[in-house]
Amino acid sequence: MVHTFVSPLKIVAGEGAIEKVPEAIASFGAKRVMVFADPSIVEIGLLKKLEDVLSDAQLTYKIYSDLQPEPPLAIGDQAVQALKDFQADFVIGMGGGSSLDIAKAASVLYSHEGKVQDYLNLSGTRKLTHKGLPKMLIPTTAGTGAEVTDIAVFSLEETKDVITDEYLLADVAVVDPELTYTLPPRITASTGVDALTHAVEALVSVNATPLTDALALEAIRKISGNIRTAVWHGSNTDARREMAWGSLLAGLSFYNAGVAGVHALAYPLGGLFHIPHGEANAVLLPYIFDYIWPSCLEKMTDMARALGLKTETLSKREVALEAVKELRNLVKDVGLPSTLKAYGIREQDLDTLAKNGIEQKRLLARSPKPFTLESIRERYKAAYTGEMMLGH
Repeated sequence: MVHTFVSPLKIVAGEGAIEKVPEAIASFGAKRVMVFADPSIVEIGLLKKLEDVLSDAQLTYKIYSDLQPEPPLAIGDQAVQALKDFQADFVIGMGGGSSLDIAKAASVLYSHEGKVQDYLNLSGTRKLTHKGLPKMLIPTTAGTGAEVTDIAVFSLEETKDVITDEYLLADVAVVDPELTYTLPPRITASTGVDALTHAVEALVSVNATPLTDALALEAIRKISGNIRTAVWHGSNTDARREMAWGSLLAGLSFYNAGVAGVHALAYPLGGLFHIPHGEANAVLLPYIFDYIWPSCLEKMTDMARALGLKTETLSKREVALEAVKELRNLVKDVGLPSTLKAYGIREQDLDTLAKNGIEQKRLLARSPKPFTLESIRERYKAAYTGEMMLGH
């Protein structure tokens, strides 16, 4: 069987990597740089690190921070127009996943007709034909993995949809762990579990390969072994560094192997109830694996070892169940809600969530165990009540 592995053109990673930004821009002969930045990183002064290196390199740049988490289509269209108005020749996205997604979409749509909605995966009628402006993506969380994927996620009225095409891949991804040092505990937890979800879903994906497995397992080791320390002792730079590397590895793995049930059911939680993406994944993670584990026993055994669990005296079935329990424990240990009730979701909302979830066919197709409308509703019900089967 032939497998293809795709990644950004260049990845610059490690402490101080942001200092290499001007050098990378110069390689494209660019002069006018548009920076799409999370308002939060502007507010806390984190963007100044990038502004300083751009100013020192005497580059003309503009900061665009009229962005928001889980961006609606209008935010994307406004970003494209801002890029045109500035006549940029290079795009930087800096911040969390949403700002990176906006940078991806805007850089490509800059030179395409139509609007964001025309290119959506589920409902769009147009296809991208070229890559548009060169782009650099700089995450400040660990993380969404958005810096190494070709996916831009947008919120619709009741769910989410994406633009996905290799034209959206970064020309340069810059992963500097120092940019994550000041993340507060809740964001460290939600983005960290998001990265872990990328890794565990990629591991069990029907599209997994030996290369994506190797990346996923190392990501699981790094994230699970350091997330609790990163959340509760954020000044621990070793833990922060390992989380940044873990997120990068998970991103490379899930971009090529794909994610499945957790993300599919998380999209409606974001669209309908505006639950942040990482938290939507976290609240569903153990309940989805409580359903799919019998279909991927070998991978669950590998996962358990990567999670640091003792497996020598257990059967494969027992090992898989211990891994599911550990996913639940991890979510609780980092302080994230573990039931939908905690977000004010009512039992009568579950039918609507299920109807939206079953529409995420692109994601569900990668699950090792098929989902039906009824099984999706059951998973939402489990996440609502907090009750797990765990083999019963």
